Amino acid sequence: MNRRTFLAVAGAGVTRMATAQSSTIPDAIRNLRPMTDGIQPITVGERQQRIEKARRLMRENKIGAVIMESGSSMFYFTGTRLNMGDNMFGVVLPVTGEPAWIVPATQARAHKAIDIGTDIRTWFDSDGPYKLIAQILKDRGASGGRIGMEERTRFAVFDGLRKEAPSLEFVSADPVTAGCRTIKSSAEIALMQRANDITIAAYRAALANLREGMTQRDLSANIAAAYSALGVQGEAMAVFGKYTAYPHGSIQPQKLREGDLVLIDDGCSVDGYQSDITRTTIFGKPTARQREIWNLERKAQDAALAAAKPGGTCESVDAAARKVITDFGFGPDYKVPGLPHRTGHGIGLDIHEWTYLVRGNKTRLQPGMCFSDEPMIAIYGEFGVRLEDCMYITEDGARMFTKQSPAIDQPFG
Repeated sequence: MNRRTFLAVAGAGVTRMATAQSSTIPDAIRNLRPMTDGIQPITVGERQQRIEKARRLMRENKIGAVIMESGSSMFYFTGTRLNMGDNMFGVVLPVTGEPAWIVPATQARAHKAIDIGTDIRTWFDSDGPYKLIAQILKDRGASGGRIGMEERTRFAVFDGLRKEAPSLEFVSADPVTAGCRTIKSSAEIALMQRANDITIAAYRAALANLREGMTQRDLSANIAAAYSALGVQGEAMAVFGKYTAYPHGSIQPQKLREGDLVLIDDGCSVDGYQSDITRTTIFGKPTARQREIWNLERKAQDAALAAAKPGGTCESVDAAARKVITDFGFGPDYKVPGLPHRTGHGIGLDIHEWTYLVRGNKTRLQPGMCFSDEPMIAIYGEFGVRLEDCMYITEDGARMFTKQSPAIDQPFG
C-alpha cells in the first residue's frame, strides 16, 4: 500500500475525528496564524515562457502537438486546473499557433477558468470530442505528424482519437512535459520553500503536543488542524512504535506509549507546489539501539545530500546513501533490515514526479531539479527511521529547503 492509498483509507477517519472531536485539538494548534501572506503565484508571463520551451522541445522531438487533460501539466502550462469528471476537458498545445481548448457544452463555467488561449471549442454529447480534436490538429498543421499524449490523459481519449484519425502517430509527451517541469524556476522554488516552511510549523506544533495514549489518528488530526490554522490544506501519516518500520505506515490501531518512536510524513500545497517532509523522533527517552539507528539514518541522509551535485547521476545519490546503511551491516541492496526503497523522488506540482534517485537512473543532475532526500532504515518487528527533507540542485550542489533534524529527541534544526 502506498502512502496516498494509506491516507485515503485513514484520512476519512482523521476527518471524522477532527470534526467530531475538534475540542480535543490543543489551543496551541488552534491558535496558529496563517503563513500565506506575500505568496507570489506563477505569472501568466512565466506560463507563456513555459509554452515556448515546450514548443522548442516538440520541435526537437518531432512532435506536432501535445494533448492534455486536467491535471498538473495542464496547470503548469496554462494555470487552469478544472476537473470535469468523465467529460473530456482538455487543451491541445501545438508546435505552432495558439493553444486550443476542448470544452463540454454542459460546462459553461470552464470558459471562466481559462486564462491562456482564446480558441475555445465546445463539443456536444451527440458528437463527442474526438472530431473536434482532430479538426484542431488539422487547423494547426499537425494532422500528419506525431502527437504527444500527456501521461495523465485517459486511455479513452487516446482510443477515441486514434479511431477518429487513424493516420496519426501517438507518442509519449514526457520529453516535453518532463523536459519543462523537471527544472524549476526561482518562482517555483519560492513556492516550494513556503510549503516546506508551513509544514515544519505544523509538525512542530503537533509534536509539541504528544501525549500518552493518543492514537495515530489523533496525531494526524492535529497536523491537519495545524495546516488549516496556517492557511493551507495538508495531511500527514502518523505511525508509532514497531509500525514505523513500514515505509507507508499501517492502518492498525495504535496508541502512543513511553519509549515509542514517532514517525510523521507528508506535506501541504502552496499554489499547487508541494512539500514532503518526514520526521522520526522519540516519545520519552531513547534506548541506545534507537539512538544508534537514528544516527545511522542521519548519516545516510547526509551522504545523499553530499552526492547530489550537478553532473552527478540520480543513481549515484542513491548509492551514496545505501552504502552507509550496507556498510553498517544491513541489506545488502534493497533487503530488510535496511533501505527497502529508492533514496528520493522528484517533487514539484506533484508530490512524486520525475525523476527518481534510484539504482539504474543515469539521469544527470542539473540546477533547478528538486528531490526528496529520504533514505530509510526499516527493521520489521522492531522499528524504522526515516528522515526526509527536500532539496534543490544549485550550481554549487544541493541545498535543503528545511533544516535537518539534529538528534532523535530534537526533530527540528
